Amino acid sequence: MIITSLALATAAAFGGAAAYINWSEQPARLSLGDAALLKEWKFSYGRGFEMQASLAVISGLLGLAAFYFEHRFMAAVGGLLMLANWPYTFLAIAPTNRLLGAMADGGAASRPLIQRWGKLHAGRTLLGFAAMCAFLVAQSGV
Repeated sequence: MIITSLALATAAAFGGAAAYINWSEQPARLSLGDAALLKEWKFSYGRGFEMQASLAVISGLLGLAAFYFEHRFMAAVGGLLMLANWPYTFLAIAPTNRLLGAMADGGAASRPLIQRWGKLHAGRTLLGFAAMCAFLVAQSGV
């Protein structure tokens, strides 16, 4: 049961961080002027990527380990949901990330891209919360 608990804790950290980005940081960033908006996005994206990528992998692997060692099917579901953040990020979000990263200054073109990025990032938040739900069910013995 300890592995499932660790998977849940790391998924909760991931989901909480993702929710914070969508519900607090993104609206605050969008209140900035275009130049500051892009600068802030680049700075926070780099730091956020390191944290969230690590939590997604750790939680995903812990979920799969909980399935293997503790025989909890829903832990595997949670683990796969957490690992799904990687292909989702590379396939859905990375093209927008590349466009934003290539911008030298924050002209008017950066704002709609950062708005799109926020909507895409909400998918990561949903994956994190779905995984948390799966880990909670797994803790109940399923």
